[in-house]
Amino acid sequence: MHSEKQTPVKYYVGIDVGTASVRAALVDECGTVVAHADQPIQIWEPQSDHYEQSSADIWAACCSVTKKVVCGVDASCIRGVGFDATCSLVVVDKEFQPLAVNSEGQNHRNVIMWMDHRAVSQVERINATQHRVLSYVGGVMSVEMQPPKLLWIKENLEESCWQKAGYFFDLPDFLSWKATGVTARSLCTVVCKWTYTSDGGWDDSFWKMIGLEDLVKDKYEKIGSHILSPGESVGKGLTPEAAKDLGLPEGVAVAASLIDAHAGGLGVIGADVKGHNLPCENQPITSRVAMICGTSSCHMGVSETPIFVPGVWGPYFSAMVPGLWLNEGGQSATGKLIDHVVRGHVAFPELQSKAAASAHSIYTYLNSHLDLIKKSLPVGFLTVDLHVWPDFHGNRSPLTDLTLKGMVVGLTLSRGLDELALIYLATIQAIALGTRHILETMEAAGHGITTLFLCGGLSKNPLFVQMHADITGKPVVLSREVESVLVGAAILGACASGDFASIQAAMAKMGKIGRVVQPNHEHKRFYDKKYEVFLKLVEHQREYRSIMNS
Repeated sequence: MHSEKQTPVKYYVGIDVGTASVRAALVDECGTVVAHADQPIQIWEPQSDHYEQSSADIWAACCSVTKKVVCGVDASCIRGVGFDATCSLVVVDKEFQPLAVNSEGQNHRNVIMWMDHRAVSQVERINATQHRVLSYVGGVMSVEMQPPKLLWIKENLEESCWQKAGYFFDLPDFLSWKATGVTARSLCTVVCKWTYTSDGGWDDSFWKMIGLEDLVKDKYEKIGSHILSPGESVGKGLTPEAAKDLGLPEGVAVAASLIDAHAGGLGVIGADVKGHNLPCENQPITSRVAMICGTSSCHMGVSETPIFVPGVWGPYFSAMVPGLWLNEGGQSATGKLIDHVVRGHVAFPELQSKAAASAHSIYTYLNSHLDLIKKSLPVGFLTVDLHVWPDFHGNRSPLTDLTLKGMVVGLTLSRGLDELALIYLATIQAIALGTRHILETMEAAGHGITTLFLCGGLSKNPLFVQMHADITGKPVVLSREVESVLVGAAILGACASGDFASIQAAMAKMGKIGRVVQPNHEHKRFYDKKYEVFLKLVEHQREYRSIMNS
């Protein structure tokens, strides 16, 4: 009998460094996750608002999870590797050895994490300059960006770190350097977090004005003099040393990287939506917003022309999808806030034991408990007298006010599981109301948003998803693969390999829709009222601050 010779499957490895763990996936050319592994990484909090990690610990975890997902796979079928990571700051000396970002001199702790807020004084001074580059970050730079952190290092660790530093990397760029030996930076990181512009490059006057003229003198060698587009092939692929570390063949293509949220956006925003009766069908990709929800949340919208949105980062040209401008809204604490509220409640031990007894996660159990206590009401209506302002870690968008604090209105003396379930629900609603605030600000500036595409850990929670649909009034699309960030990283590797002509082509083939969640329009009036209360909360916070400071 004649049998046709099968074409070998092509695989790509996506490696994602999140806040608390490193994950890897083996992904085929249709966007299916074939294998997946994860490993926790260490976080140090030496003092309040100081968060540090170790680049050696992170790389070791990358190697461990990658070896797991490629185990038993024909190495010749693995075509490319893509990295994404949080926008943390990695510091190494001139020999690429780690340098301490702390006064204790602990060199292995050489990463200032994205969520570190030590540089509040520095970012206030940077914003006071009103330099023109700030117009590309919503008018106000965030403490989570790299210039204030660099200035903090110079002012606080000049001898031990600043003078000895050879390179300052965004974490995604550190990973591509570690894999290839090439110090090229991704356009995504330098545009979004370092003030590089795609048309003008680095602005000497900005760095001189904020007191970091040292970086200009060496022609930006320390922060990036060679810039590549995301998905572009870096150097000659994996070095022999990196290949051995990762368990992959030498020379496998390595892509210029992305920030983790942008990789998530890449993994979902370009999916084919035909046949799902969505408002974004037959509309350009600019009608979509990708929302990546994990420890924090990011809201990624693209446009054909630059749109300047007050309090929303960007516009950044080609930072996520080549040829399109990106605006990025965000909430600094979402998954972290839900965990904080739930685990800090007096009824948490009871929740923990009951969830364990029922063999469910604590959040699945809470969702079920809410269904039990709702009686004849829709679940969301249980919070008619309970309201949360969610900025426990400051407001990133659209108010760009680091000093804002969280608020809860409507507490009672009750301490049971019912009350824990209600504050959990009100917190999720507050996060969704914050998303509505961001989307309305983007729409007022010129975006035309019809559909939300959700990915990340919180998108696995059906209550979180339904609240976002109901409160924004927009359908929510969930990808077929829950690990959309890893698919996005793999898309980068697929582009670097040359197997796809463009990122857009890879997005269309590898990004797949799983489920659509429609808003319940009958609940619109209730959530409009909740939103009105939500906006009143911040007004009251600012009013009482004004009184106390007068």
